[in-house]
Amino acid sequence: MNAQNETRPPKVTVIGAGTIGLGWITLFLGHGLSVTVNSRREKAPELVREGVALYAPHLPEGTLSPDEFAPLLSFEPDIDRAVANTDVVVENAPERLELKQDLFARIGEAAPPDALLLSSTSTFDPDALGARMRYPSNLVVGHPFNPPHVVPLVEVVAGENTTSEAVDRTMDFYRSVGRAPVLLRKPIVAFAANRLQSALLRESVHLVREGVVTVAELDDIVTHSIGLRWATTGPFRAFHLGGGPGGLRAWLATLGANLDRGWELLGSPSMDEETISMLVAQADEAFGDRSYPDLVRERDNLQSAVLKALAPAAERLPDGPEEVASA
Repeated sequence: MNAQNETRPPKVTVIGAGTIGLGWITLFLGHGLSVTVNSRREKAPELVREGVALYAPHLPEGTLSPDEFAPLLSFEPDIDRAVANTDVVVENAPERLELKQDLFARIGEAAPPDALLLSSTSTFDPDALGARMRYPSNLVVGHPFNPPHVVPLVEVVAGENTTSEAVDRTMDFYRSVGRAPVLLRKPIVAFAANRLQSALLRESVHLVREGVVTVAELDDIVTHSIGLRWATTGPFRAFHLGGGPGGLRAWLATLGANLDRGWELLGSPSMDEETISMLVAQADEAFGDRSYPDLVRERDNLQSAVLKALAPAAERLPDGPEEVASA
């Protein structure tokens, strides 16, 4: 992470052992990092080991075997001691601003001055998180897309007080554990990926609420169409290709003309008790006969299979125009 630590993997302290925290713990262990877990959960060591056992089979190829995790994993319930000798802190506390501000104020005093202080928050920017810190220069948001041990994206958000060096080190850290960090050019509420997810969810709820499709049918529509497309081609590239040789400009002038009028037809469903009850009842009917661990294994198996299949295909792609011309 810095000059004095280049010869060894960074030591990481993970604060919080919920769903996101467990994913990070598993990923870091798989990459051979020493991980100290700080958690207020009862029986935290037992719960963490169960979570790691559930997640570890879906780590990328080339990572350590779970049999090698034990000497790398430790637990420290006292937060000051947990961060005292670490290189990277990854915070995953509940989304309550005052709680996180108190945490980072304390962490900032107890951690080494050059430690990276990262937050998995999906809500707050670094300036808000570090409002009570004396020196918030190493505080950076690294928002993962769940589950972080499988899905590569990490949205990196800097604050006004964040140094460019801290941002560079953050990007390098996430790349070192196989993630695909994207630096957001400006902080925005809910960041980018969750805003996209929210837009699709809103229309999904509208279609179910209007009786067009059921919850299960809506999921099938997504996974058999745009979900498959988006696994390889983002929205702008997809419509650029949809315009043929004329690209995005041609598509916008023909099939994409009057987009704003189409947007006016999209729903704005009310999340009242009737809607919530309908969604929950249909979800229970569609998924309720499966246990949570079974659903997690199925999700991670399928997502890992997609990533595994894409990796060699991406390596075979031409690197640029010269190779395309000679192919």
